[in-house]
Amino acid sequence: MSKSSFLTPTRRGFLAGSAALIGAPALATETEQDADPLRPPPAAEPPVRHNISSFRSLSWQPYFSNLRNGAILVDTRSRALHFWSEDHSTYKLYPSSVPLTDELTRRGRTSVIRKVVGPSWSPTPSMKKRNPEWPDYIPPGPDNPLGTHALYLSWKYYRIHGTHDTRKIGRRSSNGCIGLYNEHIAQLFSLTKVGTQVLLI
Repeated sequence: MSKSSFLTPTRRGFLAGSAALIGAPALATETEQDADPLRPPPAAEPPVRHNISSFRSLSWQPYFSNLRNGAILVDTRSRALHFWSEDHSTYKLYPSSVPLTDELTRRGRTSVIRKVVGPSWSPTPSMKKRNPEWPDYIPPGPDNPLGTHALYLSWKYYRIHGTHDTRKIGRRSSNGCIGLYNEHIAQLFSLTKVGTQVLLI
């Protein structure tokens, strides 16, 4: 395997993620037990001591039988996303946000089925029922919960996406989606393709 590249978050991004330890903007899960993506992140969550020490590089072999189309591993315990390219030349490690609870965390194998630059967002029917004042549609831009880029997974309502609120990285707040800093999702977006393997553990 060629020498892998390790992405080090910017000092500002690292400090924001470490200090706030907040999670990703939430979308509905298939059960529509959705959090409120327009609500600010929780004010307090006990620090996760193992998060930084567990943020380490991994080998792809224990998780995938091959790297066809590239592979993404999301480790919800260490709150990290790993990417390996199909040709073995590129490895990336990004801090991420994770779902609120284990019950809301879907684990298993899926894949990227769609890639969108500047995604729009619409609340699910259950979100609108609870929050009728919410808009039916939020276009791409600084108010969009999905940030600048989104990778849509084969699991309905699940995304790997960016966030404009950098405080959310490293904490729990979503009901299934995985969030990255906008600069990181842009890089991951450029490395992945439709068909990229995804495993959540």
